[in-house]
Amino acid sequence: MSTQNSTPDPLAADPLKAAVEAEAVMDAGTPQEPQPAVTNAAGSKPPKDKRAAIIAALMDLAAERRWEDISMTDVATSAGLTLSDFRDFFPSKGAILAAFSRMIDKIVLDGTTGDLAAEPAKERLFDVLMRRLDAMAPYREGLQGVMEWARRDPISAAALNQVALNSMRFMLEAADISAEGPVGTIKMQGLVLAWARVLDVWFRDDDPAYARTMAALDRELTRGEKLVARAEDVNRLTAPLRSIASAFFSQNRRREEPRTRERWSDIDGDPDERRAHTL
Repeated sequence: MSTQNSTPDPLAADPLKAAVEAEAVMDAGTPQEPQPAVTNAAGSKPPKDKRAAIIAALMDLAAERRWEDISMTDVATSAGLTLSDFRDFFPSKGAILAAFSRMIDKIVLDGTTGDLAAEPAKERLFDVLMRRLDAMAPYREGLQGVMEWARRDPISAAALNQVALNSMRFMLEAADISAEGPVGTIKMQGLVLAWARVLDVWFRDDDPAYARTMAALDRELTRGEKLVARAEDVNRLTAPLRSIASAFFSQNRRREEPRTRERWSDIDGDPDERRAHTL
């Protein structure tokens, strides 16, 4: 009778180890298959930040559909979120656009340095706005859809103009250009209009170096420089007239003060009666 050679089972030689390993297998259970990641309408994985996910989803949808055909539920679904999540962050699609604009502002401002401090104002602003285009590049198709919607809806265009004014105020500040006073207001509104014309060129510019866009921006800033110079001349010439008008109205206000006191004197000292008189 022959004896067969066999390799000794280490688990059989160590029952305690065998029990521990068996228990570990039972605790692990059946391996789970990895769950697919939730993607937005464009097929890209949404950001972990819900606010950022909503902004990205809206811009994706704006590249695919007319603005009027996009619902808030569509945006929430595309972002992989619920409508309740959406409501926690934004009251409307327009509010998302304002948040998008602030996001782009922050990207530009975070990248602003003093490297061009010695350059002319036009060159500083040119650099700031080109960096703004770089920040907006991933959303170009969606922005084009937004601009087309604004042309169809003048009331919404006015609201978007205010958003653009806020952004251009910071772009001027980043370029170390004053945006204060009457001339500052002209600078901001003029820059908003010029920026819209530049974007029209940018939407059609297929050159990776944006040669046509850069040429358009240079033309607009040159034109803007001339207009601002004229506005500053007018502001200086009219400064004495504004001072005279301010002094005139101040004198009239001082003359009216005694009459106001006389009128109060005709009323009894009851505080409630005085309060009613002012309503």
